Amino acid sequence: MPEVIVQKIIPSALFLLNLFLMCEIEVHAKSAQRPIVIQGAMPVEVDQLIQGLEKVKKEKYGSFVFYKGEINRYPVIVSKTGKGMENAAAATAIAIVKYHPIAIINQGTSGGHVPNIHVFDIVVGKRVTNIGSFKTEIRGKNQGITPTRWMPMDLTASEESEEEVKAGQIRYFEGDQALLVNAMKVSNQYHKGKVVEGTIGSSDVWNNEVDRINWLNSLFGTSVEEMEAASSAQVAESFQVPFLGIRIVSNNIVNGEKYNPDTETAGQSYVYKLVKTYTYNLTER
Repeated sequence: MPEVIVQKIIPSALFLLNLFLMCEIEVHAKSAQRPIVIQGAMPVEVDQLIQGLEKVKKEKYGSFVFYKGEINRYPVIVSKTGKGMENAAAATAIAIVKYHPIAIINQGTSGGHVPNIHVFDIVVGKRVTNIGSFKTEIRGKNQGITPTRWMPMDLTASEESEEEVKAGQIRYFEGDQALLVNAMKVSNQYHKGKVVEGTIGSSDVWNNEVDRINWLNSLFGTSVEEMEAASSAQVAESFQVPFLGIRIVSNNIVNGEKYNPDTETAGQSYVYKLVKTYTYNLTER
């Protein structure tokens, strides 16, 4: 009789142990998933994305805020970086060190640099570049300034001395190919404008001079300008994290199209669809 009892108890114990281990493995597998980080500079550029997250938890490091959640049961973090190159770079470094993301998408609004890019059009960054880093000519007192003769300077050439930095060399950060392909795949789901591949230019300058914008376009081949993507891309590349910049055109002084605040939510809706598709592919692997 005792043997029968023991035989009944042992299978039950083994079942519970196996169940516990399976749960542990599932929890560890889920926690091992590296999240996607979506960045936006201002609240109006991330609010809708935050609302699209499930199981949201807010974390803050200094002035940098991160909203941890899920899309398609896959971990996604929305990062409110703050405006400007320095803020974006710092927020990117924190996100990489703290969360070890599988990819970073930097998105938001932008100003057009070419006439055929219109308000509500979306530029997917085949590449991004810093359009605010220059080396000037040597000119003495009262010899004036010649901004259109300034030469682009590659800030990633950190191993070189000041005298060895090659002025005139433009540094582009290429968009991750897998992210780029997925972004273009969902372009047919966007109906407020066209979605095109292009070059995103970044700097801590808000350009409103058409002649200067035309000069920047001719020099860098820019489709749009904004103030964050290139610095985020630079940090992401240094950690070898896949990166993609996406910008919706909110205004275009080149063709006279004024700012439209509705672009902020339209751009986020497109990015949300991209992330849903991308995370679905990740969970199906």
